[in-house]
Amino acid sequence: MIDRLSREQHRNAALAACAIAALLAVMPAHAEETVRQVLPGGQQPAAVQELVREKAPDESEIQRFCSNIADAARDRRYALQAEELKQLQAGIDQRMKALDEKRAEYEQWLKRREVFLARAEDGVVNIYAGMKPDAAAERLAMVNSDLAAAILMKLDSRKAGVILNEMDQKAAATLTGIMASAARRVDPS
Repeated sequence: MIDRLSREQHRNAALAACAIAALLAVMPAHAEETVRQVLPGGQQPAAVQELVREKAPDESEIQRFCSNIADAARDRRYALQAEELKQLQAGIDQRMKALDEKRAEYEQWLKRREVFLARAEDGVVNIYAGMKPDAAAERLAMVNSDLAAAILMKLDSRKAGVILNEMDQKAAATLTGIMASAARRVDPS
């Protein structure tokens, strides 16, 4: 049978035999023996690797590993914190913009209110200016003292004097005190 084989087939058979011998030499004695038949012209078997049990890392290896990755971990943590801060800043900026819009809206509303109150106040002053002094005195006695004093201060001094003259002495004294303290330039408190 060997005579009938070609040179190439002889060479393949020899290589297969060497490979088997190498495998048997590498394998430990206590391992299960497995035999593979390699046909001439077939693929060579892969070398068997012996499993080696690695020893557990000691403390110095663990410390080296931790110290080697500490900078990378710190950088990653800083990057995550920076990203979170950017998101928070964007949220704050958005809220600030909304607050600025609301503040502008309230300022506009407040200006309209002040204009309305000024017109209404002028209207109320004109109403009391056109009333008879005894009727105006009676009405102002029923109104809040601060409001009555403000109306009297806006009236012509001659008209305000006549109205105060028609009022009850106690009410007139209270209104006069309020008007005098409002005329002071320094805050009494």
